[in-house]
Amino acid sequence: MPRVFVQGSPVDTYPRLAPEARRGAVRRITEVGEEVLHKPCRDVTEFGPDLAALIDDMFLTMYVAEGAGLAANQVGVALRLFVYDCPDDEGVRHVGHIVNPVLEPLDPAGRRLLDEGEGCLSVPGAVMDVPRPDRAVVRGQDRDGRPVCVEGTGYFARCLAHETDHLGGQVYLDRLSGRERKEALRQVAERREEVFARRAARLKALGS
Repeated sequence: MPRVFVQGSPVDTYPRLAPEARRGAVRRITEVGEEVLHKPCRDVTEFGPDLAALIDDMFLTMYVAEGAGLAANQVGVALRLFVYDCPDDEGVRHVGHIVNPVLEPLDPAGRRLLDEGEGCLSVPGAVMDVPRPDRAVVRGQDRDGRPVCVEGTGYFARCLAHETDHLGGQVYLDRLSGRERKEALRQVAERREEVFARRAARLKALGS
């Protein structure tokens, strides 16, 4: 079985970092509480060089922050778009971007909920258990407006659901109880500086 899927299609070889990252610039990652993260994003209607440049920047920003996915509103742009470079539970790597993603509803009879640790680059340092379906199917477009369908299981399904949530103005804290949310924010207060130091070191390493 292929070890890497790009835009949902198998490839024989692929670099450690997606080629888009080499063209990108690092953007600031928004944090929980900032308005752009808490309201629905608007559809992308213009496909062209500006969109391509945003995707490039998002890939590099994601790698610097050691993320598995990144939504556009996490870099302050209220558009329906996310990028990802994420393994599934079998260790298969999935890389790509989805514009105007729609998460397909799954038949409740055929889905299993996995209650596993989930983090978010906009909630730096916190990891909490969030129940998510073990399978996800997302349909959307690529940077040129062509249709894309990406299917994921396990950890990659979690990533697809998490990023699609972002574009609806929802962060994973919204899926927690009040007590759990408080605990997540306590973790942020404790670990945020350490997370930012790691990002700075990684930026330096990638730059060289």
